[in-house]
Amino acid sequence: MEFRDIEIFLTLADELHFGRTAERLHVSPARISQAIKKQERTVGADLFTRTSRSVRLTLVGEQLRDDLRPVFRGLHESITRARLRAQGKTSVLRVGMMAMNAHDLRPFWEAFRSRNPQWGLRIQSNGFVDPFVPLRNGDIDALVWFLPVDEPDLTVGPVVYTEPKMLAVSTKNRLAEEKTVSLEVFGDFPALTVNGTLPEASEHEFIPFHTPKGRPVDKVISVQTADDIFTAVSQDEAIHGVAAYAARYHARPDVVYIPIVDVAPLAWVLVWRSDSDDERLRALADVITELGPATW
Repeated sequence: MEFRDIEIFLTLADELHFGRTAERLHVSPARISQAIKKQERTVGADLFTRTSRSVRLTLVGEQLRDDLRPVFRGLHESITRARLRAQGKTSVLRVGMMAMNAHDLRPFWEAFRSRNPQWGLRIQSNGFVDPFVPLRNGDIDALVWFLPVDEPDLTVGPVVYTEPKMLAVSTKNRLAEEKTVSLEVFGDFPALTVNGTLPEASEHEFIPFHTPKGRPVDKVISVQTADDIFTAVSQDEAIHGVAAYAARYHARPDVVYIPIVDVAPLAWVLVWRSDSDDERLRALADVITELGPATW
């Protein structure tokens, strides 16, 4: 197997979803499918079972995943160390985030790099399904995520930025002409839910389970990617709560973003494993604390 094909296999083994794997690796789903078929021909057995609803590892696939994961990580770390040495750096700090608005946080990144030229800094895309898995697996060193974070093995650091919450609706929806909305509207329209593991408190921040008056929210469509969300919303199949950055980075002619007035802003924080004793993390946390949280 080629290095890239191993990466594709291991990422799909983690995600168990072709679309999310393609999104994470910045390739097309067809490229993922081609690579897996090639690997299955090489091995002589199916590595995954696929249905219209799920993707699962076979027993052969599980064995290959367990065998390849430490080998791949070792190769990746060796290449990374060689590149860092060539750049005069000793290590790289990997920060995961839903990276559409990573540009907005550049003052933090630039300050960290300026003050710590001996270290690299890599900003990596981190999805909203199973958001803490890459952190726990060691694929990233820190994560920019929103409060509340109630995970006993994770430490919540300084607030990186805050922003309002908004409602995404189709231009066909009767709310599209409204200047502001209340959370109560979630009781009037179908909403979305996440098809995967997402802490209940995190889901509630975007799609409440009940309105302020206690009406249940009808979550009719499961989503796994940002494309799923905007496809469902644009077709007026559901409404969805979003962070304000979506209005800047996901501007679309078929979607309208409306401020939600009766809800607190989202607070995004730096999160890391509690068992991590990493001076690079402390240095980044110090930068964020000193500069103070950004606001929009």
